[in-house]
Amino acid sequence: MTAHEQLLTRVEAKARDTRPYGWTSLPAPVDTATLARAEAALGFRLPPLLAQLYLRVGDGGFGPEYGLLPLLDSPPAGEPAAVPHYLSQRESGRRDPEWPWPEGVLPISHWGCAMYACVDCRAPEATVLLFEPNPGDPDHAWFVDAPSLADWLHTWVDGTGWYEEMNEEPEMAPWPDFRIRTGPARTS
Repeated sequence: MTAHEQLLTRVEAKARDTRPYGWTSLPAPVDTATLARAEAALGFRLPPLLAQLYLRVGDGGFGPEYGLLPLLDSPPAGEPAAVPHYLSQRESGRRDPEWPWPEGVLPISHWGCAMYACVDCRAPEATVLLFEPNPGDPDHAWFVDAPSLADWLHTWVDGTGWYEEMNEEPEMAPWPDFRIRTGPARTS
């Protein structure tokens, strides 16, 4: 069994036994046609591990804090689904160049207070980023949460994530590719 297969098995087990805030049940996984529609709307493929989470575990509703966002359709609580949220953020960034949204960075989980866990779908290891806009400066709103989606999932299943009650919030490194992926720095 590969390392990703072992991780998926652990994620499935924890997803069956825990509910993130606001979720009453684990949604059914998406089918391959839904995944294909999502990727067509995005204009890029999901990293294999992320695709497997949606195809095998569920259409959101598991994971840390508020859990993974559904892929295409919003849940009853009204939280936006990942693909529509990404497309909306990209469009907002075109209208407001002060707050551009990086190409290929898919929001996968809402932390509350406008913060999101996002996967860099262009990075081979599917780096997980934290979008934290509350200081009010887009150049200081992107941080590397985990070097890979696999690492991020391990912290959830192991109970060692920074968001766990007993763990200290780490000093996260800024994401160095933000301006490379969004254009030149803004001028004051």
